[in-house]
Amino acid sequence: MRFPNYILRKSILSLLVLSLVSCDDQLKQFPTNAFAKDVFWNSESNAMIALSGMYRGGITYGTNTVPNDWWSYFGSVFLEFATDNAYDRRGDNSTFNKLTDGTLTANNNVIQGYWVGSYKRIAITNDFLENIGKVPAGEAFIRRLTAEARFLRATQYFYMSQYWGSVPLVTKTLTPDEANNVEKAPKTAIVQFVIDELTAAAADLPGQKSLAANESGRASKQAALAFLGRIYLGEKRFQEAAATYKQIVDLGENTIDPDYAGLFNTANENSKEIIFSLQHVPGQAPNAMPQHTYPAINGGWHIINPLGNLAEEYGFADGTAFSYESPKYNPKDMGANRDSRFRATFLWDGTTFGGRRYVVHPDSVNSLDQLTYSKQATRTGYGLRKFFDESFSGSLTADYGGNLPVIRYAEVLLSYLEAELEAGTPITQALLDQTINAVRGRASVNLPKITETNAAALRTILRRERRIELAFEGTRLWDLLRWGIADQVLVGDFWGAAFPDSKRYATTSKKIDPKFRWYVTSKKFRKGTDERWPIPETEVNVNPKLAN
Repeated sequence: MRFPNYILRKSILSLLVLSLVSCDDQLKQFPTNAFAKDVFWNSESNAMIALSGMYRGGITYGTNTVPNDWWSYFGSVFLEFATDNAYDRRGDNSTFNKLTDGTLTANNNVIQGYWVGSYKRIAITNDFLENIGKVPAGEAFIRRLTAEARFLRATQYFYMSQYWGSVPLVTKTLTPDEANNVEKAPKTAIVQFVIDELTAAAADLPGQKSLAANESGRASKQAALAFLGRIYLGEKRFQEAAATYKQIVDLGENTIDPDYAGLFNTANENSKEIIFSLQHVPGQAPNAMPQHTYPAINGGWHIINPLGNLAEEYGFADGTAFSYESPKYNPKDMGANRDSRFRATFLWDGTTFGGRRYVVHPDSVNSLDQLTYSKQATRTGYGLRKFFDESFSGSLTADYGGNLPVIRYAEVLLSYLEAELEAGTPITQALLDQTINAVRGRASVNLPKITETNAAALRTILRRERRIELAFEGTRLWDLLRWGIADQVLVGDFWGAAFPDSKRYATTSKKIDPKFRWYVTSKKFRKGTDERWPIPETEVNVNPKLAN
């Protein structure tokens, strides 16, 4: 009998230590690194091993290209390929690109990867919740681990509610027959489940300040509240979102870090600004994004390519908007006079990365990183600096340990302001200073204060600030969808960096631009179709009840 792999599996607990048990022939045997279920739930130490399995979920380490989790780099950073922030060097046929270019179908392997990863973690958490009560431990221990499991399960349903809407709501392990006949729950039920679970989890989780040094990466009260704020924001329940985000602010345990770059390059990845992050350990649980992202001159594959559409959002250091006509713009040094987050996020022609000069100019025919449509190099004229420690010198696939932020306090503050704005709350300078100006005012950024209180004008400013501050952190597509502007933004031509002095530009760029920007790609987001992902074809083939 066939059944949907990850809705149904009678999971015990997955790798690192436990096996998944199902009627699949290949899974009948326990692997050598697994524990039998009937003897496992007998100690706190085993419960902690199971907890590690929940946090890992379906994540595999190495250079994956299809997401198996929302938080790994190929689930979060790669999702930016579907937006106006980044381009996948592998080309227009990239299945991430197809999410929004007007060709999305139910056999897309990206949406299948997210689906499988979500239900795998859900299966693991369901099994954990069904068994954690057997552990001979104190009430506080059981309550905290239960809250962590409910948090992790709720986050998966958060993502699924936002991208699919209506999906099966599975809260227990299923028999094969049950799994083959599972039905979708309405989106309203999924959303309410997420709200209820995150509210309960927040009540039982410790505040971030109470987490011990060896508990980095575990869920806190703030993490649960931040996801609760997200679901309210996504559902346009703005007053509830504002009240939730204010709880985090009022706890007073998080701050905006003075150093933006250090939050991502391992220098300060345990900052009080980081509310929840995916943990990596060199050699054991490595972050292989350097291999996928580094320039060719540094031994990388240059998969992630920031778009000029994003680069142009970064204004000048004096707070004025970017313009190619401004005397502050220097085409020979694109980072000159810019918002410092530009320099912390991008690589551009002539800059240095890891001690090597990054040369991408279309006329630099002898450079490995020359901007073309064929080299294993940039497709936009930009590279990605954010997330990397430039002093790192180990294996690009096995030795990098940089964590990946999932939610930062900066997002909380910007979301708090957005919720108040959209709820119709009169905006005061005090609120602006508490939120957007705190983000813009960090020492390494130090941009002029925002004083605009008109709702329409402030909305534009806030959305731009959010895009810049959270670039490549996996929120852009969600933002475009929940704002209802994806059909306006993800259409037409997309451009890269400008090279006004290039002699080859006119004969090498596939389209010509008056600003001499390199043509990258075009998108045709379909209004009324692409706002919701189709349930994977493989799942519908097994269970037709899942058909949209």
